[in-house]
Amino acid sequence: MTADTGSTAAPPTAAGSPRRRTALVAGVFYLITFLASLPAVALIAPVLDNPDYIVSAGSDTRVIAGCLLDIVNAVACVGTAVALFPVVRRQHEAAALGFVTARVLEAAIIVVGVASLLTVVTLRQESAAATGADAPTLVAVGASLVAVRDWTFLLGPGLVPAANALLLGYLMYRSALVPRIIPLLGLVGAPLLVASAVATMFGVNEQASALSAVLTIPVAAWELSLGVWLVVKGFRPAPILTAPTT
Repeated sequence: MTADTGSTAAPPTAAGSPRRRTALVAGVFYLITFLASLPAVALIAPVLDNPDYIVSAGSDTRVIAGCLLDIVNAVACVGTAVALFPVVRRQHEAAALGFVTARVLEAAIIVVGVASLLTVVTLRQESAAATGADAPTLVAVGASLVAVRDWTFLLGPGLVPAANALLLGYLMYRSALVPRIIPLLGLVGAPLLVASAVATMFGVNEQASALSAVLTIPVAAWELSLGVWLVVKGFRPAPILTAPTT
C-alpha cells in the first residue's frame, strides 16, 4: 500500500496556506492606505489652507507627520499590487501587470506631492526671518509648491485609482476570488471617479464639490470592502488558485 502524499497539502484557501497569507497581506495593505491617507489630509491642512504658511510660525512637526503618512500610503499602494500579482496573473497576466504599473504610478505621484510640501517646510525654516520684499516672493513660491501638491493629489489618488479599479476589478470579477458585488463597485465607480477628476480639472468644483465627493464613494467603497474581505475571509475557492502556472 502506498502512502497518500497529497492528503497533507492544505487547500489553497485554508487558514495558514500560502494563498490565505497572500490575501491577508494584500488586505492589510489596502486597509493601511485608508488608515494612513485619512489622517494625513488633516495633518497637512495648515500648509494647504494658509497661503502665508511659508512666512508664518508654521506647524512643521504636524505637516511632516502628515507627509510621512502619505509616504506610508504610497508604499502600501505598491504593496497591494505586489501581493496580489502572483495570484491575479493567473487570470490575465497583462491586466495584472497593468495593475502593478498603475499602482506604482499612483505611489510615485503621491511622493512628488509629499516632496513639494516638505520643500515648503524647508523654505519656511530657512527663511523664518524673511521680511519686506522677500516675503511676497516666498509666498509665491510656497503657493506654487502647494499647487503642485494639489495637482498630484488630483492625478494620483484622485484619478489613477480609476485605472486600478478597472484592471483589478476585471480580474477579481472574472476570477470570482471575492464576491462579485465587490469588484462591481470598482467597475461602476471607475468612470464616476474619472468624471469627478475631469470636472475638477476644468474648474467645475465650486458649485459641484459635493457631487464630486459623492462620485468618489463607489471606488472608496470598493477598495475598503476588498481590504476587509481579504483580511477576514481571504480568497474564495476559484479555479485559478489550483490552475498550473504557465
